[in-house]
Amino acid sequence: MALRQKTNSTNTSTVIRACLDTNVLISAVLFGGKPAEILELAAKEEISLVISPEILAEMSKVLNKKFNWPETNILKEIKAITSISIIVVPKTKIHKISDHSDNRILECAVEGQANYIVTGDKKHLLPLKEFKNIPIITPNNFLKIFK
Repeated sequence: MALRQKTNSTNTSTVIRACLDTNVLISAVLFGGKPAEILELAAKEEISLVISPEILAEMSKVLNKKFNWPETNILKEIKAITSISIIVVPKTKIHKISDHSDNRILECAVEGQANYIVTGDKKHLLPLKEFKNIPIITPNNFLKIFK
């Protein structure tokens, strides 16, 4: 497994590992709220975020195409997120969902040994309820479990 470990004062084996869907990352950056609370937990090293280059690329694309963000702002956000995340490069391709970008979330979660997949995707991901014993939950439910 290709991981970039961050230094952590707590025992990493007991820290919750979460894989955030692109929609949660975008919501955190643009609107704050519960998704931003999850990023704050990662910034404080209370949880570990696992993320992949594919998720970061999708986030960049959405911020650029859908929200017309300038490249410099996008790079700043990507850098901020990567600085509080563990980067994984999935070795196995998953073809569980018709939406290919959602499969990238599953790949990242499996490769990064996530405890939770956090998403707002009611069409593809949330209906699965779990994938390979990884619960798929909303940001609100994640925060309830964490607290």
